[in-house]
Amino acid sequence: MRPTATVLVYSDDASTREQVRLAAGRRPAADLPPVEFLECATLPAVLTALEEGGVDVCVLDGEAVPAGGMGVCRQIKDEIFQCPPVLLLIGRPQDAWLATWSRAEAAVAHPVDPVALAEALAGLLRKRLAVGA
Repeated sequence: MRPTATVLVYSDDASTREQVRLAAGRRPAADLPPVEFLECATLPAVLTALEEGGVDVCVLDGEAVPAGGMGVCRQIKDEIFQCPPVLLLIGRPQDAWLATWSRAEAAVAHPVDPVALAEALAGLLRKRLAVGA
């Protein structure tokens, strides 16, 4: 098992980033390695982090401003070679179709439900780590 997995968390709101960290915990599932979080508050920071590599999963806030997570997701899927899977935080369950449009692999609704977020994150990490192994 890898020593750690890296999760990029993008939101302009520090409290949303904190909610994601707290919901995921240090290890979203017992069969996964501990998680290290890389927090980004701007689109340029996200792009720089992804270009440097080493990110296993992205959690993007669909309600972030000025660059919303849905648009960011679609952009990185087009621009980043072997883009990591994306978990999108959506404003309401009815926005799931927009998450599909953005090409996110998973979506959970605001406010962050710790169980739903941890389960979705764990699923994406399992797939990513299995491919990278």
